Amino acid sequence: MSAYCEPAIMSCGVSEDTKKERKVALITGITGQDGSYLAEFLLSKRYEVHGILRRSSSFNTGRIEHLYQNPRTHTEGNMKLHYGDLTDSTCLVKIINQVKPTEIYNLGAQSHVKISFELAEYTANVDGVGTLRLLDAIKTCGLTNTVKFYQASTSELYGKVQEIPQSETTPFYPRSPYGAAKLYAYWIVVNFREAYNMFAVNGILFNHESPRRGSNFVTRKISRSVAKIHLGQLECFSLGNLDSKRDWGHAQDYVKAMWLMLQQEKPDDLVIATGEVHSVREFVEEAFRHVGKTIVWDGKDEQEVGCCQDTGVVHVKVDPKYFRPTEVDSFSTLHQMGEILKQSSIKEEADLQRIASIEYHLTRPEKINGFQQLNMMDGAQPNTHACAAFTSFQDYLQGNSSKAYQKLGWKPKVTFEELVKEMVEADIELMKENPNA
Repeated sequence: MSAYCEPAIMSCGVSEDTKKERKVALITGITGQDGSYLAEFLLSKRYEVHGILRRSSSFNTGRIEHLYQNPRTHTEGNMKLHYGDLTDSTCLVKIINQVKPTEIYNLGAQSHVKISFELAEYTANVDGVGTLRLLDAIKTCGLTNTVKFYQASTSELYGKVQEIPQSETTPFYPRSPYGAAKLYAYWIVVNFREAYNMFAVNGILFNHESPRRGSNFVTRKISRSVAKIHLGQLECFSLGNLDSKRDWGHAQDYVKAMWLMLQQEKPDDLVIATGEVHSVREFVEEAFRHVGKTIVWDGKDEQEVGCCQDTGVVHVKVDPKYFRPTEVDSFSTLHQMGEILKQSSIKEEADLQRIASIEYHLTRPEKINGFQQLNMMDGAQPNTHACAAFTSFQDYLQGNSSKAYQKLGWKPKVTFEELVKEMVEADIELMKENPNA
């Protein structure tokens, strides 16, 4: 972790007139996917952008190099970088005191859900207490009335979901150390907003991807692997739960929502999502489709494989080591639910049709709160075994961002198909230049 902080100017106050004239943003996590897109966006809005990055023995500014005034020499222009860390309170106070930002975007985090089980204490320290340190630093510098604060919250707060889709009023039930740490961060933001009248908001962002996504995230792992297979550099790769479902959008769309949230007259927490759900399996199929391959599936559970329809070559395998200790979403599939029906007292084709109806409705943005409502659509008696199975089946993340549309006028522009295509094409170009990337 960084032990170095740039010298700080010791005066704290910012006059209201100066605040109106200045557009100065401070971004934690500026070197990450969201931070780099946000920095681009704010620079296009003529902001002075400051970023906090951790000290590293190797360069970790690849996503923002093009934003330097001179990328070859890393000469700073309207983007300025400061060494710091969310685990170092003193450093945060010094940086905020020096920069005197008008907006702070807290995007820095240990953001990998599965890794959070292995680095639980570190995740809590950075993602949870780190948010408190930032808010406390704002208060220490006397900027509670002049700074607008954005907290990168997450759909992982919902974890074991209580309703589908999830909105701002859906109860939280995190299912990972990452989700639990972000839950603390969410409530400490609310607490500072109410206790100190601070303009502080939580953006509950559902999954958002791009070619800049970290290579250890499943979407980027898929796009990289498909690119390598297309170029003959790889034959097969392994994934975890193929039926894991997510609400995937494009990070470039989502950073605009972050900015819009801080341009409002009153602070409010909002869900940012597409409202459209796709499985890892669908992501794989769509990625291969862009390189002219059709994937067909064979086997089930841990023995399931994805093969090229034309050649029969196995390109995708399932490896249990990629499963989370607690899966947020359902491992149930239509096949598993069909098996439950076969063992129950009701075995009619109508039951299987109702299961198909459930699968269809759950991919729609309309709110569905339970199996029984759907199961009774045709007047049939409910199948209690299938109802129990549905309790597991419905656990996946799908966002309802209607409030964001009403308050911000925000809605996603990039479709799922366009997102996958962009990621695959970018990784094909990357692997052509450097097969070891």
